[in-house]
Amino acid sequence: MGGGSNVVVVPSVQELAKETMSHVPSRYIRTDIEDPPCKVTDSPLPEFPVIDMEKLSSASMNDSELERLNQVCHEWGFFQLINHGVPYELMETVQKELQDFFNLPMEKKDKYRQPPGEIEGYGQLFIKSEEQKLDWGDMLYMATLPAHLRKPYLIPKFPPAFREALDDYTVKLRGLALRLLECMAKALRIDYNDMRVLFEEGKQEMRMSYYPPCPQPDQVMGLTAHSDAVGITILYQTNEVAGLQVKKDGRWVLVEPLPKAFIVNIGDILEIVTNGRYRSIEHRVIVNSEKERLSLATFYSPNSDGEMGPAPSLISPQNPALFKTVAVNEYYKDYFSRELDGKSHLDHMRIQADETQVA
Repeated sequence: MGGGSNVVVVPSVQELAKETMSHVPSRYIRTDIEDPPCKVTDSPLPEFPVIDMEKLSSASMNDSELERLNQVCHEWGFFQLINHGVPYELMETVQKELQDFFNLPMEKKDKYRQPPGEIEGYGQLFIKSEEQKLDWGDMLYMATLPAHLRKPYLIPKFPPAFREALDDYTVKLRGLALRLLECMAKALRIDYNDMRVLFEEGKQEMRMSYYPPCPQPDQVMGLTAHSDAVGITILYQTNEVAGLQVKKDGRWVLVEPLPKAFIVNIGDILEIVTNGRYRSIEHRVIVNSEKERLSLATFYSPNSDGEMGPAPSLISPQNPALFKTVAVNEYYKDYFSRELDGKSHLDHMRIQADETQVA
C-alpha cells in the first residue's frame, strides 16, 4: 500500500494514559459521535454469528455451513470463526510478544516509529491535520507478506522471539485467508479462479493496536467508525477484552470475544469483487476506564500490481457491474489520502452514486 503523504506526529496515548487525569485532552473528545458508546438500547441486540471452520471443511456439513457462511457474509459482513486450525500455542506466543512490545520503554518503541512520508511503523494512520480529532489508541502497522515488501526498519529489527512468532503467524494466517476465500467462492457459486487470480499472490498487512484505559471512555473513540478497504480482515482480540462494535441495522453491537476465536470481516474490496453480494460493514472500537485492550488485525488484499473489480463470473446483462475496475495501487493511494469516514471510500468506487442499495 506504499508510502503516504507526510505523517502528522501525534502523542503516544499509552504514555498519555500513564498521567493522573480525570479529563482527557480536548483533541480526543468526540462530540461528533453519532451514537455514543454509553448509549443503551431498550430492545435486545441480535446475536453475533459464529462460523465453524471444521464444519466448512467437512464433506457431510459442507453445504449447510456454506449456505450459513453465504447468509452471514451478506447480512452481517462479520462473524466469529472457531476451530480455525491456527495452533492455540502460537496464538498465545503472539499475544505475549505483542504485550511485551507495547510494554517496551518509549525510547525503544520510537525505534520503530513511522519515518517521514511512510505509513508503516509505530504511530497512527489517517492523521491529516493538526486540528483533527484523535483516537484513544496507539498502533504498529506494517506489510508482512510477501516478505520482500517488509520494511527493513520493522520486522527485520524486531527482537528474535517476536520476529519468529510473527513469521509463523503470518504464514498460518495467509493459509487461513485463502481457505476462507475459497469457501466464499463456493458459497457464491462463482468461478474460484476469479478469487485465486486476485488473492493468491496477495498482500498481507497487520495492525497491532493498544487501547489504554481512559478516564472518560464515553467521550472518546478507540478507533473511528469505518469499513476496511481490504479483501478480508482476520482479527485476534489478543487479551479477550471486548471493544469492537459492529453496526447492524443502524445499531452498534458489541462483540464479546470467544476464547481463541478470530473475528472475520468482509472488506470493501470483497464487496466490489462480489458486486455487492457480500457487504463490508462499518465498525469501531470503544474503550473502558479499567482495562487495556490489545488486538492484532491481519488484512488480506489483492496483488498490488494487478487490477480489481467485480468478478467476471458474477456479471451479466441482468447483473451489470456496480463498481469500477481500477488498479489496486491507485485504489489504495486514494484510500490513504483520506480521513477515516464510514464507507465513503467504497461509495467513491460505485459506477452510479444512486446505486447504493443492492438486493
